[in-house]
Amino acid sequence: MKLDKPVAGGPCWTELGTRDMAAAKEFYAELFGWRNETDPRQEAGGYTVAHLGDAAVAALTPLYQESQPVAWNVSFAVADADAAAQQVTAAGGTVLVGPMDVLDVGRFIVALDPAGAAFQMWQARAFPGAGLFNAPGSLGWVELLTRAPERATSFYTAVFGWSVNASEHYTQWGIDGADFGGMVRMDDKFPPEVPPHWLPHFAVADVDATAAEATEAGGTVLMEPTSVPAGPRIAVLRDPQGAVFGVYRAGDEH
Repeated sequence: MKLDKPVAGGPCWTELGTRDMAAAKEFYAELFGWRNETDPRQEAGGYTVAHLGDAAVAALTPLYQESQPVAWNVSFAVADADAAAQQVTAAGGTVLVGPMDVLDVGRFIVALDPAGAAFQMWQARAFPGAGLFNAPGSLGWVELLTRAPERATSFYTAVFGWSVNASEHYTQWGIDGADFGGMVRMDDKFPPEVPPHWLPHFAVADVDATAAEATEAGGTVLMEPTSVPAGPRIAVLRDPQGAVFGVYRAGDEH
């Protein structure tokens, strides 16, 4: 990711919704070295922020609704959540939650793109988002997996104004050409029950070692460590509760 801090339109945060908070805290602390701090306020609902040093890098939350899947979610920074919600609707998406205030820290939206991929939007107040990107254990890339890439391109460029760097094999999203993520067309290799989704990728020092550690801790390797031509070494993993995420070697450029 060529961004190193939250900027309007770019990814600013990632959250895991999970059924077993204690097990998730242990798994990711072991895998990424995270230090977890749970907000003690009752109204925070057990919201836990993971840190590397003093930098906030991700969050772990209980499932707040029965219908909520165990999954990682990606948030994008916006200057005005209410205006952003209107843009989502105008471009053919759906606002599921919000805009709503989250204590004193920001204003929040959960939305679906036209193909059904969920994403979040964050208008910062006291909390701007992640304090570290691209370093081992922190967010370094976000990827949309979708069966409707052309529709996704028109939607996200309308809502966020992203730049699009498309090649024959891969499309990259950027802000003024500073790429932060990409898009994969879901083909027949993806079971039909797998919905379109956003996938966070975390930087690591060693992809192969991280994949092995995840397996030892009860996780699953969905895509074996692979070197992308002229790109990074990556793997896709699933934690013991079923949440999927990617890892790539820190320092490699997408």
